[in-house]
Amino acid sequence: MREALSILASATVLPPSATPSGNYRRRHRHSTTSTTTKPRPNHNPKQKPQFPASSPLLSSSRWANRQTLAYYTKLASKLADDGKFDDFLMIAESVVASGVNMSEFLALLESEHLARGIVRLLCDGKLDSLVATLFNGIQKLGVEPVGLFDEVAIESLKAECRRLLKCGELERLVSLIEIFAGFQFIIKELVEPSEFIKLCITKREPTAAIRYAHIFPHAEVLFCSIILEFGKKRDLGSALKAFEASEKILSSPNMHAYRTIIDVCGLCGDYLKSRTIYEGLLAENITPNIYVFNSLMNVNSHDLSYTLDIYKKMETLGMMSDITSHNILLKSCCLAAKVELAQDTYKQIRKLESKGVLKLDDFTYSTIIKVFADAKMWKHALEIREDMLLSGIIPNTITWSSLISACANAGLVEKAIILFDEMLQADAQPNTQCFNTLLHACVEVCQFDRAFRLFQCWKERGSQQTISGDKLNRAYNEAVDQMSEMGVPLRLCSHLTMRVPYRPTTSTYNIMMKACGTDYYRAKDLIDEMKTFNLTPNHISWSILIDVCGGSGNVLGALQILASMRESGIQPDVIAYTTAIKICVKQKKPKLAFKLFAEMKKYQIKPNMVTYNTILRARSIDGSLLGLQQCLAIYQQMRKAGYKPNDYHLKQLIEDWCEGVLQTERRSERQFASHITDFGRQSLLLEKVAEYLQDSNAESLFIDLRGLTKVEARIVVLAVIRKIKEKYVAGKSIKDDLSIILEQQRHGDRASRDESGVGEAVIRLLKHDLALEVIEAGSRTGSDRDNKGSPTNSSLNFEVDEKGSLAETSESPTRRPIILQRLKVTRKSLHQWLHRKTVSSKR
Repeated sequence: MREALSILASATVLPPSATPSGNYRRRHRHSTTSTTTKPRPNHNPKQKPQFPASSPLLSSSRWANRQTLAYYTKLASKLADDGKFDDFLMIAESVVASGVNMSEFLALLESEHLARGIVRLLCDGKLDSLVATLFNGIQKLGVEPVGLFDEVAIESLKAECRRLLKCGELERLVSLIEIFAGFQFIIKELVEPSEFIKLCITKREPTAAIRYAHIFPHAEVLFCSIILEFGKKRDLGSALKAFEASEKILSSPNMHAYRTIIDVCGLCGDYLKSRTIYEGLLAENITPNIYVFNSLMNVNSHDLSYTLDIYKKMETLGMMSDITSHNILLKSCCLAAKVELAQDTYKQIRKLESKGVLKLDDFTYSTIIKVFADAKMWKHALEIREDMLLSGIIPNTITWSSLISACANAGLVEKAIILFDEMLQADAQPNTQCFNTLLHACVEVCQFDRAFRLFQCWKERGSQQTISGDKLNRAYNEAVDQMSEMGVPLRLCSHLTMRVPYRPTTSTYNIMMKACGTDYYRAKDLIDEMKTFNLTPNHISWSILIDVCGGSGNVLGALQILASMRESGIQPDVIAYTTAIKICVKQKKPKLAFKLFAEMKKYQIKPNMVTYNTILRARSIDGSLLGLQQCLAIYQQMRKAGYKPNDYHLKQLIEDWCEGVLQTERRSERQFASHITDFGRQSLLLEKVAEYLQDSNAESLFIDLRGLTKVEARIVVLAVIRKIKEKYVAGKSIKDDLSIILEQQRHGDRASRDESGVGEAVIRLLKHDLALEVIEAGSRTGSDRDNKGSPTNSSLNFEVDEKGSLAETSESPTRRPIILQRLKVTRKSLHQWLHRKTVSSKR
């Protein structure tokens, strides 16, 4: 091949005398003498172009080159047909080097050979080789590769791109598309943008999507589409990556992209990120448009204060709020249950409408109706409907659903059903929520039989709806078309009755299961019936079934349902466990309740407020030390979890448990002990009791009553003594005396020695009620300087250690001494008391 090319190169420099002879010369002379004959016009664009007489290729001095060029043109066509574009380009380069224009050389070629060679490589899957050789080589010679493709070659290229897309080779495909775009190919004809972006979303490939969008002149539109699609997949990270790329690529801020990313933040539940994006705009001194503000308000509509701030910010900027802004503000009021603010906003909108500034839409009326529906203000909701009709706006399905909910929430079942009938007569198509709302209303007022009758009727026959007006005409025309084909005459009537199909949902069956009361088998049949509608029980369904089974007294059956729930592939949640715990507590099965509570920790299910309160109700069932310790531990967990516990029940439990120490109960003291109403003091008391009852303090026989009231000190002392009794019964002996520290007044105070009465109450409890031997002792823990500025005789400080002993400290005496009253209950008296209690309990 290279030898042939050298021959071609040498032939281009032949001298003028080296011309052919014979017939060829005569043909040449004939062609040169026929100058009067005009060439035929070239009407076929694929026909080889006619070279001008001045072309060096046709000059007489290079007449021999024509044969050589014809030979290599034919050879190049054959090589192109075989897909051997490396050799083809070698010939093309040599021809161009000889002085022949590349476009003229290509015109001499048979173009179908090039196209067939391209198709051959594409069919063999050698697209990369085609791009690397032909595309780059032909462009170096001054020819665009896109001109080599005919319709068949273009279709082959499309097929290969679709194959790569189907195989998911996004990185390879996007690299090729970038090359095609550089070679002037029409990209959207090769790969459908929506299909490529859809695959990028599915495979979580934001980089490929960004590179693809960057190719198009309308990149800002594609970027918004990419951001939104990632948001629908709840992939905020990829959406933010596409958004940041759009900011870098686009020359000016794209408000549509800002609005889209803020909407995506709402879809992904990250409202704080939407605020950060908005603050970034303000930091760059960019004023958002009304649509960005509306999106920001909508995403943060759950936070009424923030929504109002954004609304006021719009007013500060002089931006006119549209009806969407006011609707979102109404929505925020609805979510925050601010009825009065919603009413004021509604009045303001009506005022603007009267001035011609705004026009209320169905969303405005539906939202304010829902505000009243949630607040059970059904009369106000019906008044809004009248305003709506006077404005010429026809209530839609959402409006009717909110009206029905308003009456249903107020317990007006009859009124709700009347509204449902009016909805059907108004040609409005009810949705499943309307049916469910009516069923729920019946269940809430305990009309269980009525709920089942409606449910069964709707399942079998649907709901009758009277059609008139435009809908009737459309239905009539459709019926005429059908009847005319069968040759049956049809008379026009003033109305038409049709059946609205009814398809229950999982929520529908959950409502009906609540109507079963304690009838477990009926509820179980509803679970089985759900399968006929291709429905699957959810967490709520299983929780209701557990509650129904437990309500009939079948605790083991309820626990079996909990296990079956996990076996069915649904992990029990906090509601299911709380329901099961409630059943165990109600049926006086505290051990099972605590076992379920421990199982929640095993599966890392966090208890909620209801769970904690439910498990703490087990206090009245189990009166042992272990049961109390479990309750106290749960109480402390509840506080650490951030819940504010109701301490009354646990305080009552501790009082009952502690008072059990006494041989005889004194009614007056029992009543006096229960008069703690300060819940803050209760929390401190419970923390103190919990500290002394922990197993880690099992060896400690020391009680510090400083800072406690008489009632609190009594409970703490009784709790520790009850704990000593429980340990003694379990076989653990007492090894030391019981020490009690009482805080007294500072030395020199005019107040009485025991103004609080804590010491007197504790001594009376120990000596008179429990018949224990108590030894009183006072200790000085610090000293002040005397009036002359000199230290007192006592220069030592003492503090009480964890065992109740007084320990000397090295701190200088700068304060007045605090006199501590120390009580000691001897080990001997404790043994005697415990022995008496044990003997009396056996009797």
